[in-house]
Amino acid sequence: MTFVLAGRTASEISTAVETGVRSGDLPPGAALPPIRAAATQLGVSPATVAAAYQSLRQRGIAESAGRQGTRVRPRPSVASARGRFRLEVPPGVLDLASGAPDPRLLPDLAPAFAALAAAPAPTGYAGGTGHPPLRAKARELLTRDGIDATELAVVGGALDGIERLLGAHLLPGDRVAVEDPGWANLLDLVAALGLRPVPVPVDESGPDPQRLADALRGGARAVVVTSRAHNPTGASVTAERAADLRAALAPHPGVLVIEDDHAAELSVEPLHPLSGATEAWGFVRSVSKPYGPDLRLAVVAGDATSIARLTGRQRLGTGWVSLILQRLVAALWSDPAVASTVAAARDEYEARRTGLVTALRERGLPVTGRTGINVWLSVPDETVAVARLRESGYAVAPGALYRINTPPAVRITIAALDLPAIPALADAAAHAASGSLPTPAA
Repeated sequence: MTFVLAGRTASEISTAVETGVRSGDLPPGAALPPIRAAATQLGVSPATVAAAYQSLRQRGIAESAGRQGTRVRPRPSVASARGRFRLEVPPGVLDLASGAPDPRLLPDLAPAFAALAAAPAPTGYAGGTGHPPLRAKARELLTRDGIDATELAVVGGALDGIERLLGAHLLPGDRVAVEDPGWANLLDLVAALGLRPVPVPVDESGPDPQRLADALRGGARAVVVTSRAHNPTGASVTAERAADLRAALAPHPGVLVIEDDHAAELSVEPLHPLSGATEAWGFVRSVSKPYGPDLRLAVVAGDATSIARLTGRQRLGTGWVSLILQRLVAALWSDPAVASTVAAARDEYEARRTGLVTALRERGLPVTGRTGINVWLSVPDETVAVARLRESGYAVAPGALYRINTPPAVRITIAALDLPAIPALADAAAHAASGSLPTPAA
């Protein structure tokens, strides 16, 4: 079915576009008609179409593509009935695109579940008070890493915590400094909240301090930084970079600083936090990567005002994170056998990532990946690189999902990559990055 723009008001036009996205007739990246052409087609003023497109951008469904006009976001904030917004991995192709941890390296949850089943549990609405052993263990772990965990909240994963922190301080239209390239989910969330992203370039040591300073002088009211195992580049904030970032933040005490430490125990790099650099801050640590994606839980340490706002709003919605999950995570954090499993996974990921980065660099390819499960490979043309790698049996993620102003690249997740397979992948990557696809014959 071909999409046809319709409507007489801005609301009707934006609804028509949203319906097209939801039905799949407007796939990710699809260009919307130019404003003047659409206005002529619909018999309305250009201002009406412009207002409709602005509404779509504010709700995270569309984005400005510069001279190319307006297009559907790569992952718009409305679900498609055809499920086109998930990267498809054909049969027989190795999935190096999804970003999920290797299930073979996750700890066995059965013993912890068995222990929970054997122990009495609160019923009713007792979960609203939280699970004291989880909070105690979280404070112990965070304090060990230099985080003031006096004020603490439990949320439903890293993105939930980040969204609640942003919502506690910002309003639609406010500017947020984000890493470029950066976590695709965060970029999508910022768009869906009606916030304005201000891209800050990232190298292997973290965000560029000078560009962060520029963003703050330009009015950014918040900044989101990945502490280590940056997705997608594998960057990690070093001690020197943390000091430079603190210096950039010092003249702006009212800025909200959010740190995402999603890898935590899986990172070989030490933590160099920014917490406390400003008056408003939140440090988010989730458990999905080390312990399993289905464990939708994260803890958030922060200043008293931010945590009070976060938990107050949480009580008006979900109320609390499942006490079953809280008890399970507390048990996992306290089990030496689980800690050994996670440490072994960390070492295995380190060997895989280091092996791939070394192999790619030996072939003269520009690649980053200091820690974590992702490698960022710069390429001349993303479409060509993704297509060639898929032809060679590897699915990788196009960099367009993660970048704003930075050059083309692809993200390779090493979670499913066994060490013996690295040379063949590196050869395929060298071929994929070598140039353009041949022009089809007439």
